[in-house]
Amino acid sequence: MKYNKIRIYIIVMISFLAFSCNDYLEIEPQGYVSSGSPSAESANGLVTAAYAAVGNNDMPGPIVSMVWYGSVRSDDAYKGGGGIGDMDQFNLYEQYNTVQPSYSWDAGFPWTWENYYASISRANSALRTLNQLTDEDYDLRKVRIGEARFLRGHSYFMLKILFKYIPYIDENLSNEEILQTSNRKYSNDELWDKIAEDFQYALDNLPETQPEIGRVNKYSAAAYLAKLRLYQAYEQDENHQVTNISQSRLQEVVNLTEMVISSGKYSLNPDFATNYLPEGDNSPEAVFSIQFSISDGTTAGRLNFEPGLSYPHGAPQYGCCGFHQASQNMVNAFATDANGLPVFQSFNDVELSAADITSDGVTVDPRIDHTVGIDGHPYKYRNEDSYIYSTSWVRVPGVYGNFHSMKEQQAADCSCYKKMGPFIGVSKNADIIRYADVLLMQAEAYIELGQEARAMPLINLIRQRAAESTVRTRFKDGSAPSNYLISEYDGVNLPWTQENARMALRWERRMEFAMEGPRFFDLVRWGIAESTLNAYLENEKPRREYLNNAKFTAGRDEYFPIPQREIDFTKGGYTQNIGYN
Repeated sequence: MKYNKIRIYIIVMISFLAFSCNDYLEIEPQGYVSSGSPSAESANGLVTAAYAAVGNNDMPGPIVSMVWYGSVRSDDAYKGGGGIGDMDQFNLYEQYNTVQPSYSWDAGFPWTWENYYASISRANSALRTLNQLTDEDYDLRKVRIGEARFLRGHSYFMLKILFKYIPYIDENLSNEEILQTSNRKYSNDELWDKIAEDFQYALDNLPETQPEIGRVNKYSAAAYLAKLRLYQAYEQDENHQVTNISQSRLQEVVNLTEMVISSGKYSLNPDFATNYLPEGDNSPEAVFSIQFSISDGTTAGRLNFEPGLSYPHGAPQYGCCGFHQASQNMVNAFATDANGLPVFQSFNDVELSAADITSDGVTVDPRIDHTVGIDGHPYKYRNEDSYIYSTSWVRVPGVYGNFHSMKEQQAADCSCYKKMGPFIGVSKNADIIRYADVLLMQAEAYIELGQEARAMPLINLIRQRAAESTVRTRFKDGSAPSNYLISEYDGVNLPWTQENARMALRWERRMEFAMEGPRFFDLVRWGIAESTLNAYLENEKPRREYLNNAKFTAGRDEYFPIPQREIDFTKGGYTQNIGYN
């Protein structure tokens, strides 16, 4: 639901973040909705609080946007900002260098761990109350249980792809049992199955349509379960290396995504741009979104502040903070060949600059002007002079280059935008799963099942939409800032073997979700993180001197360490991830 419709606003004090995840499960925070005597009203309020929790984010410990963990840690983006010492922990993440399981104010992943477990605590609190009621007490009881379990599953899924081995805590555990729960109680595969149980319950008990906007439904659960099974299909050993791809799990992905596709409830937005503007909130492409709002009578509204660090620092309408800049590799990857296909093998041989990306320059995928701030191009679909992107907007071009991010930003005069001091919040919803992802998940499963012919039309739907998304990126006179050329696959322009189909699918995921956060997790899931990222670094080091000591270490850097503070709190009850001992 939009939180201006169901009004529960949570006050999170900065000092409260001194507590670990286990403290969250034992201590009732200020502003927390108490379960009290079980009733339909209290249960409904607690589920609403669980919805609120998945968006209770902060900039140092993100839980909504994965750009720090999935974009900056990949070949998509540089950290950006005021130099390598600005938010220096994220500089360490980018370089896979001396990453420590320590805890400090800007450490990032320890805060993220806490924030996700706070969200899990909310869901468990709701479930404890719901479990004390009967269907006669509350006719929506199973629906609300499905919602709470979905939200819990989401938080556990995110923790799983960040840390791999995590303690699984449900609503039935006592405080003593929580402290005794090891993060190695379950094997890698067993932990996937535990999380899947939440999505399966939601799938079995949620309605196809919810009366209130923003509540998850049966198809949200099917899509998220498909996402989980796709990750689980790539079986990993203890060193995080992919050893097998489960055909049965892939078939589950096909079946679950087909449930979503055949429902007729979802479709691609005709214009790619719609996904990155407020008008795209709860559109037919939004399968699961975290809801935000503004102008609701509170000081800050229900705003998302996570993207606030990524606005161009030198733009007078923004003034902060210049993080999350597009990598040269990312920009180069948008180039297309004479047939409108990706330049798969040699895309990174040529270092594209703004002078190359013009209306009569190199041919490019149109999604470049939806994703990257380029000198002389309209920024965020605005073609007024004040919104033509300039290299003068870049904070430290000598370190991070001249390109910038754009998808997560909004125009400063948008009714969705609010600046508080130097920081920026927006009410644009955060799409966690959109229909494009569902299509590409199914395409990937078909390819790995050896049924690559079935994947081609799914990938082509995405490419067709990209080809038609060129209206909003243009100048005032209607001319295009770039030389757009993108084509669909026909089996001739690229022989559609399993190997080529896999290459096309992986490329398509990068272009479609560029700088949104999935990239690093995709590379780990496919088992190609080490080879891809070290090849990327080899080419980037001559371009970006600060990366000279960067190196991805297989068997360690696929996951973050378990925060040391959590290990200390449980008196050694958690086992540290490999490579960090």
